[in-house]
Amino acid sequence: MACPPPQGIGMDSCVIPLRHGGLSLVQTTDFFYPLVDDPYMQGKIACANVLSDLYAMGVKTCDNMLMLLGVSNEMSDKERDTVVPFIINGFKDLAEEAGTMVQGGQTVLNPWLTIGGVATTVCPPNEFIEPGNAVVGDVLVLTKPLGTQVAVNAHQWLDEPERWNRIRLVVSEEDVERAYQEAMFLMSRLNRTAAKLMHKYNAHGATDITGFGLLGHAKNLVQHQKNEVSFTIHNLPVIAKMAAVAKACGNMFQLLQGYSAETSGGLLICLPREQAASFCKDIEGEDKLQSWIIGIVEKGNRKARIIDKPRVIEVTPKIA
Repeated sequence: MACPPPQGIGMDSCVIPLRHGGLSLVQTTDFFYPLVDDPYMQGKIACANVLSDLYAMGVKTCDNMLMLLGVSNEMSDKERDTVVPFIINGFKDLAEEAGTMVQGGQTVLNPWLTIGGVATTVCPPNEFIEPGNAVVGDVLVLTKPLGTQVAVNAHQWLDEPERWNRIRLVVSEEDVERAYQEAMFLMSRLNRTAAKLMHKYNAHGATDITGFGLLGHAKNLVQHQKNEVSFTIHNLPVIAKMAAVAKACGNMFQLLQGYSAETSGGLLICLPREQAASFCKDIEGEDKLQSWIIGIVEKGNRKARIIDKPRVIEVTPKIA
């Protein structure tokens, strides 16, 4: 079986044809700074974030992970000995949930605490989905709601009166706590089921939504399409109350403009229109969580946009 040509910089994972029997190496790496208070959850989030780049390629199985850990040299011995094992265990536990293992990595002393890794698989061409095959008439499906960065920041502001005063008229402390817990749950949730269903429902390409926000990643994906298409987004599923928080902060987050950073966000998938509803039903059946049809693929010049007045879908947290 012939391998597709290599793919590299600009997409979620590199795909490198190997010299051995029609196989390709699919590999990605990522790391970031802590963004939640719980070090065990931070480890899980970091692992999920790394794996999402493989899942965006339709890869269901990761053969191996490496862990990349930067331990802050400003931490005391007690802080280091308490926090670091929780981060490592969170990362390892989610890797096991994903059906893989952490075998190798690197730990360094660093001015800042960082956590991330490398995810690698070797597979034949039928086990990954090239991202550039969207066609006119496809729809865009998103597998997690937006607003994780807003929720994390709002939670931090509970202890910062000046910042809290900017948003307290539009959200309660209880709303923020629920949104924060939901954001942690979502960020640590694997996109593995979506990757599996991409094959079942004939996906034409996907990307994961992370640091550049929904529109930033949509623009990158559409620029890599083989056909002359454009993406138009009509619906924005957002963790409940976070759209109001973002509005109260002016242009700080740009959530409704599509540029608010997400961490370990959902997959944005190009699916045949007639398959999309079944995809959403199946993923809800397996993960007990919603996905949404948020836009369409039209004839165009490889641009992506959000309409002027998108429908904001308030997504009620599952976490009480």
